[in-house]
Amino acid sequence: MPDPDTRAYSPGLEGVVAGETELSLVDGEQGRLLYRGYPIGQLVERGTFAQVAELLWSGEWPTQAHLPAGPLPEEVIALLRGLPAETVPMDALRSAVSLWGALTRPQWPPTAEQARALTAFSPSALAAFARLRGGQEPIEPDESLDLAAGFLYQLTGERPDPAAARALDAYFVVGAEHGFNASTFTARVIISTRSDLASAVAGAIGALKGPIHGGAPTEVVNQLHEMGSADQAERWIREAVGRGERIMGFGHRVYRAYDPRAVALRSVAERLTGVADWLAMAVQVEDIALRVLAELKPHRVIKTNVEYYAAAVLQGVGLPPDLFPATFALARHAGWTANCLEQAAANRLIRPAVRYVGPAERSLPA
Repeated sequence: MPDPDTRAYSPGLEGVVAGETELSLVDGEQGRLLYRGYPIGQLVERGTFAQVAELLWSGEWPTQAHLPAGPLPEEVIALLRGLPAETVPMDALRSAVSLWGALTRPQWPPTAEQARALTAFSPSALAAFARLRGGQEPIEPDESLDLAAGFLYQLTGERPDPAAARALDAYFVVGAEHGFNASTFTARVIISTRSDLASAVAGAIGALKGPIHGGAPTEVVNQLHEMGSADQAERWIREAVGRGERIMGFGHRVYRAYDPRAVALRSVAERLTGVADWLAMAVQVEDIALRVLAELKPHRVIKTNVEYYAAAVLQGVGLPPDLFPATFALARHAGWTANCLEQAAANRLIRPAVRYVGPAERSLPA
């Protein structure tokens, strides 16, 4: 047998402190989320994504900030044009970011200028892919619009309704940063090797593509459509739990209280037009789900998470559900790149230990 290894082991690194950060505080017990000390509710109500991104990159709150979508090189448009129409949007975005890196060749260490450029590039790339797969040509960005509004404009060719643009901007704010989640940790591992920012973000997109990390809002929409009505919700939930399935939009690896991002997005969703009936059903189903989950899983604290009301906002602004995960990635660019800047500033290669549990030393057969 191998020599005994007495070092502590936590599956999934749960509870392991793998670093220190000044970017965000995720307080799961109290249901708080702070970006550099500022509560997420205040940031949603009084700030913009452009301001939040600058806060994460620079450490200072800008009184004004403007972050428009960026232009696309012809090589990127050619790449997106050559993808099959059935390509998963996350794959298209990851490919575009990789090509951006090949074209711009960002050097290590990463800089705030690189972070701004990549964060501005990706919405244009995703919008171009969405149009090309539908047989439409990409639209040049409107530099007068901030990122969320500009993304909607590049998707549709029409200047977005201000309420829809504000709602999507709020979604970008709550999605910008969230501690050492799987995709952010991936980005930090990559940048710790002194690789470049494009590689780190491409790797983060790959991690976010996993359905238990970035796909939940899409599943929330599918779930509600399967239920059909609030009257059918309790039976549907009980049967799903009985089959051992997860109820998407509820429960979180960190939060043991109501997700503060869900609180902020619910208030945003309630101000949207065009989703009133759908949102009313979602609110009714939420109450039923919380009651049934508390009954069926009394030893677990399961509360509403951000994905539940993210689904309402993203559907309310007119995005097709298969774009939800990639739109989440657009928002998280701010946090990914800020974490890369922080990692590089005091870099040490991230290289955890592993416990060997294979066979003892032995000889090959004669």
